Amino acid sequence: MIDPKIQTAISDALNAHTVYGVFDAVPFIDKFSAAFGTDKTFLEKVADVDAIFDDEPKLEELREVFFDLLMINFFSADAKKLEEDYLDSEEWEQIEEDTLDRGTELLNLLLYLTECIDEEIDPELDDYLNEFLLVNDDEFQDEYSIYEPVITNQILMDSPLSEVRKVAETLPDDTELKDLFYPIMAFFQNPESNDEAAVADNAVFRTFDMAVYKILINYK
Repeated sequence: MIDPKIQTAISDALNAHTVYGVFDAVPFIDKFSAAFGTDKTFLEKVADVDAIFDDEPKLEELREVFFDLLMINFFSADAKKLEEDYLDSEEWEQIEEDTLDRGTELLNLLLYLTECIDEEIDPELDDYLNEFLLVNDDEFQDEYSIYEPVITNQILMDSPLSEVRKVAETLPDDTELKDLFYPIMAFFQNPESNDEAAVADNAVFRTFDMAVYKILINYK
């Protein structure tokens, strides 16, 4: 079973990767959609999706992003077929433990956008940081540490994308949000406006940035 928003995200990501790269990723849309849409268990789906990436190294940069999409799809589609309290079960707790090193912060952002859709509110960076992630709460200092580059650069919401790029390029390599910094900031600058050309012109890692940006801008 596949959530329509996730189906769109898969298509958008692979189309963007094709348009802004040199590899034709479009034929993989059906492969990933099939892997996401089976009735297999979550971990079996993870293995199937990983196998697709293993067979095509040119898509490797999207592996963990697609893990995030698979997780969102599980919450929004697959879990509905399971017992109501499955996400509180020992089995799911073990799955979370086994996949602790998988995925990216895109997962949290997609969960936030899902909440925005449910509550019919517009996504805003300040709301995401302070109301969803609770970065100013003493109990959530891990989130503050992860998002510190975003928190300290919120002024970029009113800056040209060229400035966002400059900051992204100066982030240390061990910064957890280094790869996602540019597409996240570009998205929050104007979530309702798909100024794709400007975003692409200033992208740091073009194929990756545009794949993530297209997922975010069309996640409705």
